[in-house]
This record gives sequence, C-alpha cells and structure tokens, in this order.
Amino acid sequence: MHGFGTESCRRSFVMLNIGATAKILMHREPVDMRKSIDGLSFIVSSEFASNPTDGAVYVFFNKQRDKLKLLYWDRNGFCMWYKRLEKERFKIPEVKDAVFEISAENLRWLMDGLDMDKIRGFKRLKYQQFY
Repeated sequence: MHGFGTESCRRSFVMLNIGATAKILMHREPVDMRKSIDGLSFIVSSEFASNPTDGAVYVFFNKQRDKLKLLYWDRNGFCMWYKRLEKERFKIPEVKDAVFEISAENLRWLMDGLDMDKIRGFKRLKYQQFY
C-alpha cells in the first residue's frame, strides 16, 4: 500500500520540518484527543509553563496510547499534526516529570513504534589527550 508504514511516517516527519536541535516537549499524562489547538495551547501555557508560540514542538497522547498529537507554532499560526494507530500502541517513556524533553530522534523512534526506554546506544566518549 502506498502512503502507509514507516516510510510514510518519515516523509511526514520531514514535512513537519523538525530539525535535529528542535526543542520537543512531551506531556506525561494522557490528554483528551478531542482537544484541538486552543485546548492544547491552554495545556502548554498552564501545565508546561511555556508560551505555545515559542517555536517548540509539544507532544500529547491519549489514555489508550493509540493517538498522538503534535502542536507547534509556524511563523504566523499554529500547526497540529495527528496520528492514530490502528492496532499498535505508542511506547511512551516512563518518566516522573509531568513534562519532559525528548530529541527529534526520540520522536522519530516513538512514531516508528520503538521503545525509548529499551534502546541503548554506545556510551559517548570524550578524550582530553590522545597520546
């Protein structure tokens, strides 16, 4: 099928124009997906303690974890992106903070169905001297 699957998600992600250094904030608690731009903007203002027009991408999911919304400001207006899974569930990271930051790479993993809590890469090494 054309237009479905991981490749489609990657194309959508590129359309969102989310750069590698973008600030992406995720709401830990589920949100009523009937909320639209105004309702989600209110959550950003009140619970994130942020300005919804600050250029960050705000991520929300529902109780069943099968729906995800992204809210962001694009120069002169709000944009909202919505994804509904038909059979799977998003693997939301287990964190204690009500709002937490994730990387653009983490967001891609989330949309691809990967579990961020289980993915481990190589440790980052920093050297002062080489010889």
